[in-house]
Amino acid sequence: MIDYLHDESFEGFLTCVFLHYYEEPAAGIYAGTVYQPSMLHTWRLVETDQEKAERVYDAISEKISMSALRRCYHLHLSDSPDRYNVAFHYIVMGFRLGPKVGSFHGDPIVHEAQRLARKVSFEAHRLTGLVRFSVIADDSGQKSEEILYARLEPDHDVLELLGDHFADRFRNAPFLLHDIRRKKALIAQNGEWVIMKMSEEQTPVLRTDEKEYRRLWKVYYDSIAIKERTNPACQRRMMPVRYWKHLTELTELPEDG
Repeated sequence: MIDYLHDESFEGFLTCVFLHYYEEPAAGIYAGTVYQPSMLHTWRLVETDQEKAERVYDAISEKISMSALRRCYHLHLSDSPDRYNVAFHYIVMGFRLGPKVGSFHGDPIVHEAQRLARKVSFEAHRLTGLVRFSVIADDSGQKSEEILYARLEPDHDVLELLGDHFADRFRNAPFLLHDIRRKKALIAQNGEWVIMKMSEEQTPVLRTDEKEYRRLWKVYYDSIAIKERTNPACQRRMMPVRYWKHLTELTELPEDG
């Protein structure tokens, strides 16, 4: 048996699953960038093969279920270091049991796959209500439509899971969702979106009146709050502290120079 290493793409992972069945059985499947070689295991760096990946993709959807395929993709987006092995063992079990694999909630393999995938989908859902947009300054010298910009640092790689929601919500307004942790951004316009690399140094400058809009938003937020009904524990549970630094209503504005 052998450890298969891939390029951290979903297609690369599926290529490794293909090789497990048609070449040499896998002891494990890992992202090549984080794999720690051992004298006790042989390993192989796998080149992503789109055709092989598509065959596994189709096999999962047809022989297991579309929900199982979606779960495996969410595992791919997870921040768990063991995500690919969890997905691999789940697929192997799924090919053996078929569509009913999803009902084996007490099995350790199924339980862990469902748990990790649920964390990914839950964070994506939570961020649809926690993303705060600002307006980017236009330095072209010409009047143009406003471009919205938001920074976020999600635990999991959920940027693309937010694409359709915000592209539909801001269909007539171009915007950027910047995952500064993973140095990439979702860029959308007219309901269409793509993901591109974007470092933190490329963060755009905000419009000069943005500070005033933020101040007004904080005043509104503070004015509607009912002091007697403040519940910090509930607030931290529904809006975890790790997200606060990108929430306009919970960050301090810089002093005027």
